[in-house]
Amino acid sequence: MKTKSKTSILLSGVAIVFTALYLSEALSTAQVLSFTVFVGIILSILLYWRLRVAFALFGVFILLSSGLLDIPHFIEFAGLDIVAFLIGMMIVIGFLEERHFFEYLLEKVVRASGSAFKLLVILLATAAFSAALVDEVTSILFMTALVLKIAGALGVSFIPLLILVVFATNIGSSATVVGNPVGVMIALRAGLGFGDFLRWATPISIVTLLITIPMGYFYYRGYFQELDKKIIEARVARVAIAGDNNGHIKLDRVALILFLGTIGLLVAHTPLEQVLGLEKNTLLLGAPMLGAGVALILEGGRARELLERRVDWWTLLFFLLFFSTVGTLKYVGVTGIIAGALFQLAAGDQILFLTVTGFTAGFLSAFMDNILAIATLIAVTQDLQALGVNVTPLWWVLLFAGTLMGNLTIIGSTANIVAIGIVERQKLGHITLKEWVKIGAPVSLVTFSVALLLIILQLPLLS
Repeated sequence: MKTKSKTSILLSGVAIVFTALYLSEALSTAQVLSFTVFVGIILSILLYWRLRVAFALFGVFILLSSGLLDIPHFIEFAGLDIVAFLIGMMIVIGFLEERHFFEYLLEKVVRASGSAFKLLVILLATAAFSAALVDEVTSILFMTALVLKIAGALGVSFIPLLILVVFATNIGSSATVVGNPVGVMIALRAGLGFGDFLRWATPISIVTLLITIPMGYFYYRGYFQELDKKIIEARVARVAIAGDNNGHIKLDRVALILFLGTIGLLVAHTPLEQVLGLEKNTLLLGAPMLGAGVALILEGGRARELLERRVDWWTLLFFLLFFSTVGTLKYVGVTGIIAGALFQLAAGDQILFLTVTGFTAGFLSAFMDNILAIATLIAVTQDLQALGVNVTPLWWVLLFAGTLMGNLTIIGSTANIVAIGIVERQKLGHITLKEWVKIGAPVSLVTFSVALLLIILQLPLLS
């Protein structure tokens, strides 16, 4: 689409939203303006993805200059705890990447494959597990490279394997608090700890992964039959399907200790907080800080380079600005109005409320990015909680709506975008939206429906 056409769509969309809301007189002038700015940012993201930070800056300027947002509330709404958590984890993961820690683990895992189905199970289980322990972006970076190596070595298309690996990455990212920014936001806003995720999210994540594996294998059964033949031929010819390193990557024990120490502190943060008399989730934020500090000390003279190169400052700045925009919606009462409408539904039928809200959040995640969608709905959920609604099950519904329904489209999750970007940068081909949705729709709808059902079945325990 040409830039001129995109600009026309953006300006027209903003003008229509502003005019319709203003003439309806359902909202105050402050609410109309704040919601219009929010819609403008969303439209600009969809139309100008690479310039999203610029448009978020414009939006915050309008809110500040119109008096809808002041400096104290900007700081309050910016989600500095979320941003700080992500910075710490990015430094730790960057250090581990520099030490080839994940390459070592992946190579050892993939060498165990002996058939197409076994290879699929190993790849998807590895993708899910690594996403759960680190994060979806780190996982998909290494898994994409691995898939491309395997497909290249065997002389087959990488598309089916890559799509399914992305699905598994998003599914696995729902299992723990560190797997996805969506989980980080929910944990810090709902007061949920690592142990809560292990109890409520991890089992559902495992179930949905076990559903995805046979669905993917059946859908691409012709491809995997060909892959079986290629694996047999490769073994006869003694070709290493895991790449060209032939097992020469050595385990960095320092990296292993840092990895286990950071994850261990994250897992044990709740009991430690109780022993030390700390506020809930204090050490959930503190663990990445400690791990990042140790990583920077170990890097020595290259510490600044690690910090500058491995932390995604572009994305973090966008989060900070977008969170401020969503916070303004809450501040002027827009999210309260939405919550009021949902309150009647919640009071009447909890199952219907969770289903409608869940699928709404899911489709918003699929078509406007899961982080943006869930960040917006978190503000609504907080208003519902203030109205007296039991939102505990809703937090888990939102988690799975953002992660599982993010598999529906190419832009539904950061992992999807990163994987597609790698393929396009290496000029290896192009995965069309049609190719993606044909398998993404059944997988995302089935897995999220199962997750929703499992949450509903446990409602007596979530009250």
